[in-house]
Amino acid sequence: MQAVRHVVCALSGGVDSAVAALLLRRRGYQVTGVFMKNWDSLDEHGVCTADKDCEDAYRVCQILDIPFHQVSYVKEYWNDVFSDFLNEYEKGRTPNPDIVCNKHIKFSCFFHYAVDNLGADAIATGHYARTSLEDEEVFEQKLVKKPEGLFRNRFEVRNAVKLLQAADSFKDQTFFLSQVSQDALRRTIFPLGGLTKEFVKKIAAENRLHHVLQKKESMGMCFIGKRNFEHFLLQYLQPRPGHFISIEDNKVLGTHKGWFLYTLGQRANIGGLREPWYVVEKDSVKGDVFVAPRTDHPALYRDLLRTSRVHWIAEEPPAALVRDKMMECHFRFRHQMALVRCVLQGGRVPGQREDPAAGAVCLHTPEGPAQSWDGH
Repeated sequence: MQAVRHVVCALSGGVDSAVAALLLRRRGYQVTGVFMKNWDSLDEHGVCTADKDCEDAYRVCQILDIPFHQVSYVKEYWNDVFSDFLNEYEKGRTPNPDIVCNKHIKFSCFFHYAVDNLGADAIATGHYARTSLEDEEVFEQKLVKKPEGLFRNRFEVRNAVKLLQAADSFKDQTFFLSQVSQDALRRTIFPLGGLTKEFVKKIAAENRLHHVLQKKESMGMCFIGKRNFEHFLLQYLQPRPGHFISIEDNKVLGTHKGWFLYTLGQRANIGGLREPWYVVEKDSVKGDVFVAPRTDHPALYRDLLRTSRVHWIAEEPPAALVRDKMMECHFRFRHQMALVRCVLQGGRVPGQREDPAAGAVCLHTPEGPAQSWDGH
């Protein structure tokens, strides 16, 4: 007789992860719920709702009659996510801490805790996403040995697990999972991948999970909460006052507290001006932010962008890119942004040979300009 599969499900205290755990129970698995505390709310005077979320996650486990565990990754989050967040802003780039958190915390720290400490056959989360594996194939992955050795044959045939979009295209969260490792993806189940948000709410309502159903959906970064983003960032980074300058005639339109506070393409709130202006360029030496009127201004658009080192979900670049040094695909740089057709071209990193697996790539948009992106 086959042993009951053990799945450790990350619980956030919200409706999605609660329903994910419920569905795993319905599939007959032994389910354990784990709440991760990633930010110390005491440092921010209780603004973050971690304690309340933990209580809600524990109550979910009580209702589902499954074991509950709480783990703290406050130190890891600070070192691997928040420090990176501040460093990127200092360099003038706009990071996405949710992507970095999934990479280093949920699908690394939590993944290893679930497998090594709790003996999980697989982990699960409430993300709206899918993979190319069925549940039974996920459970078989612990028997698949990772290729040994520092160097691997580029043309070795391996069945990489694919990250697939969710059935609910509006709720699809694969953008936030784009840096997850192949090892973690192989051992992960996404119970909500084939469901819509409305159906998930219906399941929660029918299964006594009203306490999470009534909660407002969490938006943004937990460590900021409801505070003003600029004020929050300037608690950690030194202000660097500068000017807003019109890209059209170099006229000074106003002042700001730091060029690093602004993202290319975003609306710049310039005091005293009624009409909206949008960020085009940033001068890190002088501290000036160049802006343009109207969202359709030509200065706001680019048809080429260059990235740094690429994270391939399958660990290796697509065969077409290796063979032809270019390939057609789609890209987005923001959650829920419409996918844009582009041509991906293998680039060169200074000091390295040209190699799509290790180097940078360039994205060309053949059907017209793509909105400018402060990418990396």
